[in-house]
Amino acid sequence: MQPLLCLVTNQLVDEFPDPATALDDPDGLLAAGGDLNSQSLISAYRRGIFPWYSQGQPILWWCPGQRSVLSPGAVKVSRSLRKSLRPDRFDVRIDTNFSAVIDACAAPRSNQSDTWITPEMRTAYINLHRSGYAHSVECYAAGDLVGGLYGVAIGTIFFGESMFSRVSDASKVALVSLSNFLQHWGYGLIDCQIHNDHLASMGARLITRRDFLEKTHELIAIQPAEIAWTNKQLENDSRSV
Repeated sequence: MQPLLCLVTNQLVDEFPDPATALDDPDGLLAAGGDLNSQSLISAYRRGIFPWYSQGQPILWWCPGQRSVLSPGAVKVSRSLRKSLRPDRFDVRIDTNFSAVIDACAAPRSNQSDTWITPEMRTAYINLHRSGYAHSVECYAAGDLVGGLYGVAIGTIFFGESMFSRVSDASKVALVSLSNFLQHWGYGLIDCQIHNDHLASMGARLITRRDFLEKTHELIAIQPAEIAWTNKQLENDSRSV
């Protein structure tokens, strides 16, 4: 049994264990420690690893034995949700207010006593956004931000992190819009990380760690269409949602 590996600040890229061979924890806990600078995070995502921890804990790094994923363009849309996809219901934008989206995702929820989006996590992902890796999809109603999501894009895989909704269907519209955008840009997979009933109802499925790592290795090496995440294309796409 291989113990958890403590990562040392500023000595990062080769310190992550190979998740294909090093995992013993049934939940996929792979390592503890390290830092959240952009190089560490990108190194982790390229290996199919993501950080998830609470305030006061060391940084914990995960790669679950089963991974929840969605195929771009294949999100299930119910009859009621289809009504919410009409252009007059929400204005869908991308990367216009990333910090507001992550703040909304970190806000307390009725079923949670705290948040895993610590101040350090917030700063880390805003830095990733400034570097062009992290992106947000935003839903506005009457000019107000009412739902959205954010995640990390590398190659042609999007690693979803969190979503929020202040009005009915807003986060679902953001996810459907993201799915449509990514399909148009040539992406091959949306990583949803942890499976839940909400994601399952929208078409998320579970795949094995092995299959996920193989797909990740394949997709991070493929570049998306040049129009991906560009302002002009986002404007055109958002009108078609």
